[in-house]
Amino acid sequence: MAADLHEATHAQRLRERLRQAVTAAGGWLSFDEYMRLALYAPGLGYYSAGAHKLGAGGDFTTAPEISRLFGQCLAQHCHQVLTALGGGEVLEIGAGSGRLAFDVLSAMHLLGRPLQRYRILEISADLRARQRALIATLPDALAECVEWIDAPPSEPWQGALLANEVLDALPVSSFAWRNGEVFENGVCTTRDGSFDWMERDATPTLRDEVLRLRADASVQWPDGYCSEVCTSSQSWVAEVTRSLQRGVALFIDYGTSRREYYHPQRSAGTLRCHYRQQAHDNPFAHPGMEDITAWVDFTRVAEAADAAGLDVLGYATQAALLLGLGIEAQVSAAADERTRIMRAAEARQLLMPEEMGEHFKAMALGRGFDAPLAAFAHQDLRDRL
Repeated sequence: MAADLHEATHAQRLRERLRQAVTAAGGWLSFDEYMRLALYAPGLGYYSAGAHKLGAGGDFTTAPEISRLFGQCLAQHCHQVLTALGGGEVLEIGAGSGRLAFDVLSAMHLLGRPLQRYRILEISADLRARQRALIATLPDALAECVEWIDAPPSEPWQGALLANEVLDALPVSSFAWRNGEVFENGVCTTRDGSFDWMERDATPTLRDEVLRLRADASVQWPDGYCSEVCTSSQSWVAEVTRSLQRGVALFIDYGTSRREYYHPQRSAGTLRCHYRQQAHDNPFAHPGMEDITAWVDFTRVAEAADAAGLDVLGYATQAALLLGLGIEAQVSAAADERTRIMRAAEARQLLMPEEMGEHFKAMALGRGFDAPLAAFAHQDLRDRL
């Protein structure tokens, strides 16, 4: 009961903050600003406050929560990168519950390459607390190498950067295509104080960007077509990789290439919300209490890499990535039949097309790194970008 009251009070405070923002903007707030406040407003946003987000009792479940096989495979990737570099460290962006860090640290220790430093960039205070609690259960020698940071490193470093389900939470602009013109979907308040969509003419900047995407994807949209564009991804990729002197940044998220993202049949866009293990498409239902995401346009990530002086080293489905990193061997190495069956069931969730295997993609961006990556030995989709 107390938890429900706390949640209701918190949600009310966030709604009031959003209403103030709409009023200050003249009654119409761009959706990217609404999404930014709903997710990241200090002390109030979904990722800045105390909502229980991950796992069976949270709003959604990520790959590291499904199975330790995911972290063990990514440890193989980190091991390969650090071996090719002759040493280095791991930086994880947005570490969730800390499960991926826990599993990578444990697996790399078993691989004979214990890390001297594993840094976690985490903006959520409650997630950072969960991460600390889980990491503290590791042996002291492993736990002591973990550091939490508030911003990307300023000093040059080399190694492996990991970002699992981070790009999808960057704020997006929402647009509509009507009568051959671009309109922007923003947010207004209704008479009862709730929020709703309101359409207006797109700004010249958004209009030009949408027209560029449409031409680049070589598509014809039906009247009323709606979708999103994440204009901040280029600056974000540049910022988190700026100090990476040599190494590989691996991004895993649900998304696709531009041509598939903006396909005419995907006429309602990709915006999704997650609340208590239920997915829906109304971002105004539980502001501050639910995750708001959009699929990743990986062609845009490749463009961001080019602008930041990075090489696109690989692009593949999550299934192909994990197969290249030896997930089948990890299943077969189970100590007993019961464990093997359990691991096989977990692997199916990570690999099967109807689960996470095809919807999630992986992209590796490199700087000063030219060694082949086992993660992309099974598949190379870069020609689709």
